[in-house]
Amino acid sequence: MTELNASAPHIHEACAYDDLVDWGAQPDALEGASHSTGRLLYKGPNNSPESGIWVCTPGRWRISVPRDEFCHFVSGRAQYRSDDGEVIDVTAGTCVLFTAGWEGEAEIFETIRNIYMLS
Repeated sequence: MTELNASAPHIHEACAYDDLVDWGAQPDALEGASHSTGRLLYKGPNNSPESGIWVCTPGRWRISVPRDEFCHFVSGRAQYRSDDGEVIDVTAGTCVLFTAGWEGEAEIFETIRNIYMLS
C-alpha cells in the first residue's frame, strides 16, 4: 500500500516499489548514459525537505550536492569520489550523508536504488 497524500506519506516495500516516474538522463555525463527513475514521497515548502526513491542505471558523471542529502542504498553497486580524493564504495545497505557543497564524481556499475532525503 502506498499513501503519498496522507498526513504521514509512506510507501510500503520501497525496496521493490515499481510505480516509478521517468526522471530522464543524468546531466553532466562523463561516460555512459545513466538514466533515472524515481518516486517522490514528499516535498515540503521551498522543496525542503524532499524524500523519495531514486533508481539510476550505469554511467559516470560530475556531482555537486546543493544541500544535505541522506542516502540509503538498497541495491546495486556504485562509487562516489570526492574532489579531495575520498572514495565511497556503495553496495546494498550502505548509508551516506552527503553534506551541502560535496563535489566529485559518481560512477554506477550496477543499477542502484536509493531511498533519500534532502534537507
